[in-house]
Amino acid sequence: MRKTKTEAIVLKKGDQDMPLDYGELRKAAHVLRAVNHKLRQRIIDLLEENQHMTVTDIYIKLRLEQSVASQHLAILRKAGVVQTERQGKYIYYSLDLERLGQISRLVEELVV
Repeated sequence: MRKTKTEAIVLKKGDQDMPLDYGELRKAAHVLRAVNHKLRQRIIDLLEENQHMTVTDIYIKLRLEQSVASQHLAILRKAGVVQTERQGKYIYYSLDLERLGQISRLVEELVV
């Protein structure tokens, strides 16, 4: 049976209950699936080093085809890991550090 987006899940963590919002848990799972890929991890590392880059910068630096870089950036953008900013005819990609922090905190809560 599928849970609704508003339903809370309660996990046992030692002696205490740990309530989790199902919607947030689904979003976190989506993000984790998106970043669980070697090439997308390389893109994230590259964006972390360079702050913001165009798709051209990324595919040249990683020696990829433009379509491959664009597909992986689209997956990361849909998951909320990267954000875009248009400057003239260029679209710059950068990491959404706030979103990554949210996911990191959720994962830490689950693991610890």
